[in-house]
Amino acid sequence: MAKSPRRGYVKRRLAREIGEGAAVSFYRSCLARSVQRLARDPRWTTLLALAPDVDAVSSLPMLRGVSRLPQGRGDLGRRMQRLFDRMPPGPVIIIGSDIPAIAPERIAEAFALLGRHDAVLGRALDGGFWLIGLKRSPRVFASFAHVRWSGPHALDDTLANLTGARVAFTATLCDVDTREDYLSLCASAARLVSGRARYPK
Repeated sequence: MAKSPRRGYVKRRLAREIGEGAAVSFYRSCLARSVQRLARDPRWTTLLALAPDVDAVSSLPMLRGVSRLPQGRGDLGRRMQRLFDRMPPGPVIIIGSDIPAIAPERIAEAFALLGRHDAVLGRALDGGFWLIGLKRSPRVFASFAHVRWSGPHALDDTLANLTGARVAFTATLCDVDTREDYLSLCASAARLVSGRARYPK
């Protein structure tokens, strides 16, 4: 699931702390990297559920080569449930689009876990989750009723909706929502390149 990389539309909390230009640039880079890493893998079919809906059919060069569909209306839970309900038969995994450490190995692990479980989740450090997958057989769980989004309760509220399901967990990863997250990511990248941290102004 992704938002169109527009100024004033994505990463608004991060933009307030580091500026709109830097926040949109980060999001655009992260989204493009995720598409490049995952869309060509033959082990699954990658679809990009995009908001706003109009951009699901517009020309976005950075997203060429991946099929797109609109998210539709409603809060995050309603939009995710719609995807789980409407996909063709078989297991489905939904991930966020602002996870720098996403890699095909993580997705493969999540699908493998769905072979033995009804649901799989990847914890995020802020109390939410970066990945949720459902086996969807013999039924599709209604996973998102009364979930308090964008806070420390999102994962626990979702788990409450999965009572009775066999739930597995994959790796815990970090999204980038704050200036502190962003600086930590930049420092890690700088160390990989030069052996020392360089912080943006």
